[in-house]
Amino acid sequence: MANVAVFNMEGKEVGSLELNDAVFGVEINEHLVHMAVVQQLANNRQGTQKAKTRSEVRGGGRKPWRQKGTGHARQGSIRAPQWTGGGVVFAPVPRDYSFKLNKKEKRAALKSALTSRVNEKKFIVVDELKLDEIKTKKFREVLNNLKVGKALVILNDNDQNVVLSARNIPAVKTALTNTINVYDILKYDTVVVTKAAVATIEEVYA
Repeated sequence: MANVAVFNMEGKEVGSLELNDAVFGVEINEHLVHMAVVQQLANNRQGTQKAKTRSEVRGGGRKPWRQKGTGHARQGSIRAPQWTGGGVVFAPVPRDYSFKLNKKEKRAALKSALTSRVNEKKFIVVDELKLDEIKTKKFREVLNNLKVGKALVILNDNDQNVVLSARNIPAVKTALTNTINVYDILKYDTVVVTKAAVATIEEVYA
């Protein structure tokens, strides 16, 4: 089992924690991780892009000039793609980009992402994250104590003081144990997680 240090909010080491290998020590499957990221980005796409083909553009019903004898190239419509204001060739149409990933594949991808963060020493466990008031400055101090910049902070419960204090820091995102995903784990340089959140993740995914 992987053993990681546990820190307090002052950045001091206060103990250690054994991580469950069933979640934090699996064999990393890069293909599934890639598929999970692609799926999330694809599912977030609105798919509302639209342009008109030559059949949808208004006008162009009359032949611009006669077929022969003008010295110009033959033309059938002023709304053909080569004309200014004409239709678009193979124009994009609204579509659904989302696709399905099996539950077991999703879980395996998430475990792989968590394992990679533990292996890279970018998985920081904090005994607890509690703030008396909503104060961005105080939360930034905690991150500085932990020597963390761009971070995903995983909480066990929706502590509004912590969530709202972190919200105004561009390089930080908070997430609950039931909302973590592969994309966020890989996007942020470091994963900061509370001890209680680690227990919940192990309980759900082990």
